[in-house]
Amino acid sequence: MNAPRITRYDIRVTFHLCMSSLTDSVFAAFDLITQYDPMLWSVVARSLWVSVWATAIASVVGICFGAWLAVSRFHGRSVLLTVLNTLLALPSVVVGLVVYLLLSRSGPLGHLGWLFSLKAMVLAQSVLVFPVVAALTRQCVEDADRLHGEQLQSLGAGASLRSLLLVWDERYVFLTIVITAFGRAVSEVGAVMVVGGNIEGFTRVMTTAIALETSKGDLPLALALGLVLLAVVLCLNILVAAVRSWRLRVDGSASDPLQKAWV
Repeated sequence: MNAPRITRYDIRVTFHLCMSSLTDSVFAAFDLITQYDPMLWSVVARSLWVSVWATAIASVVGICFGAWLAVSRFHGRSVLLTVLNTLLALPSVVVGLVVYLLLSRSGPLGHLGWLFSLKAMVLAQSVLVFPVVAALTRQCVEDADRLHGEQLQSLGAGASLRSLLLVWDERYVFLTIVITAFGRAVSEVGAVMVVGGNIEGFTRVMTTAIALETSKGDLPLALALGLVLLAVVLCLNILVAAVRSWRLRVDGSASDPLQKAWV
């Protein structure tokens, strides 16, 4: 038997049907956003809550560890730096698997009962974001130490005090690092799906909901969540650019002798 012949008319009809379906889904997604659909915004709020806590924990630990690593000199430091840089490319599902094993009933942290909860998701995102914060902090503080480290040492500042002073001196750079870390956390899907279970009303966040709703064929809700996620990432990029621009203006003013006289 001969295969059915596909004509240009069939292609045009199929194309128009696909475009019509896509247009309808986009308009339905905007309706969900503008009409403040409770399920949509509960998922968004939960996702932001988890990402904010994960970023806060990873930033505190990562900045302290990275600053210490930048000014410390010890045997095996190069190996530790290699491990830290390797963790930057750590797949998120591997992080989810490790945290799952730690929090499972037979794991060392199983007595906490955190598995398939928001706490487990915060822990997984913190582990995933920590290498980013630590590596960027280490590089930033190490560069600053090359410029000002000898001067601080001559004033009697030890390694710990020197790292704290350099962190404070570069605080605006660390604000950019924290914003970048939050963007990494809020867009995470693999680890939180493994340890959170994507339970509706409890552990479902934007990224896991997008994956689920797409597989179910609920494109309007998936598109709405995707648009909100893109808006969050766009706001983060604008904020990073604003911080950099503001810092350049401040540094430029501080480098002007006339401005220094006024200050």
